[in-house]
Amino acid sequence: MKYLAPEWWSAVLRAQGVVLGPTRAMEGLARARQATTAVEFAICALAMMLMVVGFVEFGRLVWSFEVLQEVASEGARCMGLGATSCASAGAYSSASTKTYLVNLASSRGVVIDAAMISLNNAATCGGASGFSQVSINYDFTTVAPALLTSLANGFTVPASACFPNSG
Repeated sequence: MKYLAPEWWSAVLRAQGVVLGPTRAMEGLARARQATTAVEFAICALAMMLMVVGFVEFGRLVWSFEVLQEVASEGARCMGLGATSCASAGAYSSASTKTYLVNLASSRGVVIDAAMISLNNAATCGGASGFSQVSINYDFTTVAPALLTSLANGFTVPASACFPNSG
């Protein structure tokens, strides 16, 4: 059994700077459990934030690819059919087609420029000739390069489509 000093003796020793053991404040701190949740959350918060930002950026990447693929398909169809959006004075126009594709992509939320677009109105696709082909190489950049270092330098998203020429 532990010997307990009388209360007045403990007060004398504390006044002289002698500590008999943990004080009541220290004992209370050791028993406190109110902040454990906050500490556990602080430990896990960075990993959770990285996961959420990663999921959002992956979704943006897939969405950008889908939009660009649709734009390339519609552009190849426009070229193949000789639609007015891709023609000038009734004939195929590379400049008109690129302007049409840039405007179409920007209306769907993906900003591209004419330098990213490659057009060929006499392409061979799948071993057959007589196709219109549109290729787009989009440089995807993340909105959080400090968190997603693997995407910090960008990522090229390729999209390509062919459509048979009508004439």
